[in-house]
Amino acid sequence: MSDSAGSQSTAGMQAMLAAGQAMAQNFFDALARQQVAMQDSSGVAVPKLPMPESAEMARMQQAFAEKHVALWSSMLARKPGGEATPVVQPEPGDRRFTAPEWSESPVFDYVRQAYLLNAGFLKEMAEALPIADGRAKSRIQFLTRQYIEALAPTNFAATNPEFIKTAIETKGESIAQGVRNMLGDLEKGHISMTDDAAFEVGRNLALTPGAVIFENELMQLIQYAPLTEKVAQVPLLIIPPCINKFYIMDLQPDNSLVRFIIEQGFTVFLVSWKNPRPESGGHHTWDDYLDKGPLTALEVVRAVTRVKKPNVLGFCVGGTLLTSALAVARARGEEPVASLTLMTTLLDFADAGEIGCLVDEASVTAREATIGKGGVLRGQELANVFSSLRANDLIWQYVVGNYLKGKTPQAFDLLYWNSDSTNLPGPFLAWYLRNMYLENNLRVPGKLKMLGEKIDLAKVDMPAYLMAAREDHIVPWKSAYLARNLLGGDTTYVLGASGHIAGAINPASKNRRSYWTSDARPTDPDEWLEQAGEQKGSWWLHWIEWLRQHGGKQVAARGRLGSTKYEPIEPAPGRYVKERA
Repeated sequence: MSDSAGSQSTAGMQAMLAAGQAMAQNFFDALARQQVAMQDSSGVAVPKLPMPESAEMARMQQAFAEKHVALWSSMLARKPGGEATPVVQPEPGDRRFTAPEWSESPVFDYVRQAYLLNAGFLKEMAEALPIADGRAKSRIQFLTRQYIEALAPTNFAATNPEFIKTAIETKGESIAQGVRNMLGDLEKGHISMTDDAAFEVGRNLALTPGAVIFENELMQLIQYAPLTEKVAQVPLLIIPPCINKFYIMDLQPDNSLVRFIIEQGFTVFLVSWKNPRPESGGHHTWDDYLDKGPLTALEVVRAVTRVKKPNVLGFCVGGTLLTSALAVARARGEEPVASLTLMTTLLDFADAGEIGCLVDEASVTAREATIGKGGVLRGQELANVFSSLRANDLIWQYVVGNYLKGKTPQAFDLLYWNSDSTNLPGPFLAWYLRNMYLENNLRVPGKLKMLGEKIDLAKVDMPAYLMAAREDHIVPWKSAYLARNLLGGDTTYVLGASGHIAGAINPASKNRRSYWTSDARPTDPDEWLEQAGEQKGSWWLHWIEWLRQHGGKQVAARGRLGSTKYEPIEPAPGRYVKERA
């Protein structure tokens, strides 16, 4: 290489290195100026973003510079038509750069590796920031990740070789189709994650036979038809989350938790929440949901089956609602249920996952002032928040596929459900955010009053089965474990593999993944995990055997749905679940 070429290469390397360092400095300077985003949990704005100590900063910058020098050197040493050994690799599970076009071209190989180095530097900086308030630091890390993922070279036509290859192969048709896809999504108001035309609730989703036997302004109660001649005498009532539609638990026959339970010989009832409208459903409170949801549903189930203490199951916030309702019943001196199952449920919100870092005094006060007295949180806004928690998988993957490559998303029932969002009443949401996520009041005996009763979770003393998911970013498994220290009865804790949805909805028919169990009951979740053993397959099979212990004797399956007082209103899944936000 000539001296002139070497000088140009050195100058180019120095320019790229300076650009990367400037990128990091500019980013954190911008965060420091965003004082609203920098509020701590007390609502006090941090005047300036503190940076790492000078020695630590120098160490990180030196390591960053050395990596860029190594990358530049590997590019210079690369032979025409050959591939260089990567200086940096994507994190496990990151599939953005797997296409061969990224490594075959020295230009795009450099672009992707430079991006990965810069992204790693920003993440390390965010981790090293000396911020004492854990929620504020988590928020900075969240914002850093959003910035990094949004600026990935995969997201832009000029820096994505897959876009270029596809455009050439299709003679530009992929670009035209991508524009049509984008215009279609603008009309729909959200990014398409699946082929929406492939699914319809009641046609090929939520197919388990049954009937709506009761309804009020907040919910419909479904009773499902038996699939066995004999059933357990004690029925099961399911309370799904009101922030999503219930059919995540009844997608299609081969992955339906509802159908699985019925096939195992249980009579199943399920609450289907109404999708609140601004003009009619925006005034409902947390107490309304307790009273007209789980507590009313229990009354109907008892009347229909003549069983005083049904079994109950709550999923996610449905579990928080259900446990609160049981605490109200116990405060009234009642013995409401035979057993309690909680799937990926928080009762102690000390570590509320990635959503928790987005909830601070300012944001809650704003909700209280705008919709706290009436109104709704639009379902799409809520869906956007959840998508942002996994932006690469739930946003940018589809931006690239739908718009840059002009592809149509594949039909996928889970993603169809994920896009079928629901509204939330403002008073309910504001109370929930303040008392659970912000102040963590549920865990303190007597701190909260619900329906006029002081709440003490220690009085919720029936046997409980607690299921969490190891990779859950919405309900961290260690936080779900802490429910054992709050509930008053004997608890069985099981840890499933995968995340919030895939971990919970793990069909027994496929019997994939694994779960962990242990008879030990330490107060510390890490200590429990050290003693737990891994079991192959679906946790559903373990849970159903536990549920049988509380199912009572075997009786003949009921020949009709409902009763003289609660006649069937319409076939399952009912009209409430079909209402779009």
